[in-house]
Order: sequence, then structure tokens, then C-alpha cells
Amino acid sequence: MSRLSPSLKALINAPAARPHTVPAPPNIAHVYRSIQQTAAANNVSQPSWLALSTAATMTMNSPESLTALHQLVSSTSPSTAVQSAELMREVGLKCISFNGIPRTINCLNAFRAALPEEITSHLSTTPTRTPTPENISSISARGRALWDSIYRPFENKLYSKLAASHPDLPVHILHANYGALLSDPPRESGASAGRVLTSIVAVACLRAQTGVGPQVLSHVFGLRKALEDGSWVGDVEGEEGARWLASDEGNMWILESVDAIVEAIGGGSGSNFAPGKAKL
Repeated sequence: MSRLSPSLKALINAPAARPHTVPAPPNIAHVYRSIQQTAAANNVSQPSWLALSTAATMTMNSPESLTALHQLVSSTSPSTAVQSAELMREVGLKCISFNGIPRTINCLNAFRAALPEEITSHLSTTPTRTPTPENISSISARGRALWDSIYRPFENKLYSKLAASHPDLPVHILHANYGALLSDPPRESGASAGRVLTSIVAVACLRAQTGVGPQVLSHVFGLRKALEDGSWVGDVEGEEGARWLASDEGNMWILESVDAIVEAIGGGSGSNFAPGKAKL
């Protein structure tokens, strides 16, 4: 294999190209703690605020901040350190549907490397989303159910609109994302995010990206529809917390919490997901 010239390597890693993950800012634990406290005051479960914070942090490409987040959760509830790490990994995986694969790879790799061995040794190593001839129909059915729950009464209209852009666009979104990734498969190990947390992850990722207001709006409505159609039942979130999250006040808290994380990790410069073109 041919080698890259020093000048090409330097260009790939030019500081203006922002080639590396983002360090944790000094105040990030304070930001997470504030989110945690508001969640507790409104009877919102730890998994919900943890999913929100994880998704926003993944979008901002800061695995060091993920470590700080997990340390905060572990300090207040050491008995759930493994479960929290499992949930953060599951949220990180679902972020692929909104952020793409690279940031999830970077963040999950670095996050695992930073965890102590007493936690990593207990993390699940069993995949739960492998498609087979026997389960492919159920994967598609799960995806369609989630799609319909989020987008009703416009689920068919939206599918047709996407198909007009490219016939395979809704096919890929529905089967590869909603079916294979965003809907929770049957599992005996690992963590399930559930219907409410999946909508929270969607809103958090999209808000942290910027530039995708229509999609943020769709998934805010999607969160509310989880309460309307009862698909939230059986989630980790209790009814009181779920109803608050689906209210105007709860929706604003989700958005403002994401904004606070973006402000902290971005150093006051906003989102780094799609920044303006820098001079190289």
C-alpha cells in the first residue's frame, strides 16, 4: 500500500478541519447536574435525562464528556453504573440514525476505553439486531409500528413524499433505521431505550445539530404521540414523568437542556456538527 505524503497527512489533520473529538469543558459536570436536578424535581427518571444528555453529547463529539456524565451517574447511584453504561451505549447506537456512524464509533470506542474494568467486564457482548430469514419480517413490522406512532396521521403521506425524492429513501429509513435500529428488539441482555427515550434521543440529536428545525418539530410531536397512543406504556419512564416530558414545559426543558450542553461543549461557539467552512 502506498504511503501518504507528510503534506497530505498534515492537511487531513489540519486544526481548522477539526479532525479530533472535543475535550470535556471544565463545567460540563455542573451542566449535567443541573439537568439531573430539574429532571428529579419533575419526577423524570434517570434514564430519560441520561438519554437526553448522552445524545446531545454524542452529537457534539465529546467522549470525554460522556465519561464525566457516567461518573456523575455512578457517584449518585453506584449500583446502577453498569446499567447506565449499557443505556448510554444503546443511546449512542441509536444516534446513528440522526448523526451518522462516525461520531458514534468515535464516542463509543473512547467511552468504553475510559470505563473501569469492573464495569466493562459486565457489559453485554451479545448482539441483538442481527437480521435472519426468520426475524426480518418482525424487524420491518417493528419499524412500521414506530413510524406510524411518530408520524400519524401523516405516516402514509410522509412515506410518499420521501419516495418522490428517491424511491429507496423511505425504504432505507423505515427498514434500516426505524426497524433495525430505532425500535427495540427482543433481548435478554443490554439495555432498551423504549418509545419515550427514543423520541428524546431524536430531539436531542437534531437540536444539537442545528439546521433541521422541521425534523425537531416532527420528533417533538412524536414524543407527544407516545402519550396519546399509549406506546409509552412499559417504558422505563413513569406516567407522571412521561406526561411532563410531553408537555410544553417538558418539551422546552429538553430543548434548553440540549442547548446548555451544546453551549458548554462548543465553548460558546454553538454546534460543531456542521460548522461554517474554516480556512485551512
